Amino acid sequence: MNKEYWNSLLTEKSWNLLQELKKSHKFVLIGGWAVYLWTKQQKSKDIDIAVDIKELQKLKSERLGKNDNLKKYEIKNGEIDIDIYVSYYSELTIPVSEILKESAKVEGFDVVRPEVLLILKQGAEKNREHSMKGEKDRIDIVSLLFFTQFNFKRYNEILKKYNLEGYIDRLSMIVRGFFDYDIFGLTPRELKIKKKEIIDKLRKI
Repeated sequence: MNKEYWNSLLTEKSWNLLQELKKSHKFVLIGGWAVYLWTKQQKSKDIDIAVDIKELQKLKSERLGKNDNLKKYEIKNGEIDIDIYVSYYSELTIPVSEILKESAKVEGFDVVRPEVLLILKQGAEKNREHSMKGEKDRIDIVSLLFFTQFNFKRYNEILKKYNLEGYIDRLSMIVRGFFDYDIFGLTPRELKIKKKEIIDKLRKI
């Protein structure tokens, strides 16, 4: 049985909100909910989506705020934040225009592919390494490596394209320093085996 990172009432509210958003808007899901849909591990509290300029216009009816410092748009819904990243405005690790091309259907959602998602998560973790959200980023990073058919070759190609090769060493450090077997419902031995498999694959990149 997995240990839940966020309060289940919050994650349920967030999931319902995401379902409603899907009915009327076209977006590519990134962030924690994207990780959950690929891995079925930890649910998310906040919602992160990538959209094009055209879709942004439609979202303007949803009490949309603009955050110029973080180059994103936001919708606040109680304790839940919906963060909206837009082509040619937002500055993520990988351009939003590229993220929109790198998705697949999962449970009716357009979800960014695991290799791109991992790089986005690494970018987020780098910026908030010592915070609670940084801890959740590391859980999400490890769960993508453990519970998806992760393509290391594709991951490496994308890193090279955006001059992010240093991410491989940081990823190896995150995996080596991860000891919370309980969060995934694993035994200490199972965690050790999974970590070794991933570190061996990273060495071969």
